[in-house]
Amino acid sequence: MVDGDRGAALQTEYAFSLPCGYEDESGDLHRTGVMRMATALDEVQPLSDPRVQANAAYVGIVLLSRVITRLGSIKPVTPSIVERLFAADFAYLQKMYVQMNEVGGSLAETQCPGCGSRFAVDVLAA
Repeated sequence: MVDGDRGAALQTEYAFSLPCGYEDESGDLHRTGVMRMATALDEVQPLSDPRVQANAAYVGIVLLSRVITRLGSIKPVTPSIVERLFAADFAYLQKMYVQMNEVGGSLAETQCPGCGSRFAVDVLAA
């Protein structure tokens, strides 16, 4: 490896649990899933989608459908599924998307209550 990080695996997928959950047509509730980090294409391609061109707010729906690899037993997760998520779940996934894809975005600084040492923790680490 060029950068010297031999053996250090890059985590690109993160598990999640929705606050409310998605109820499918059969009445089954799906709360857990997996989201992967976005690629440049994931960010750019939705801009050519006619639904996004008609309503810019739709970009979040298309984008999440590209990066959510599983929702319960549902694979693939389509835009029509993301459309039917509760607003609380949609907001949760949007926040998670931003945290995952910011540089250092999943790190939070905290302090040990016992000794007072400050350190960073990865809030998305499973």
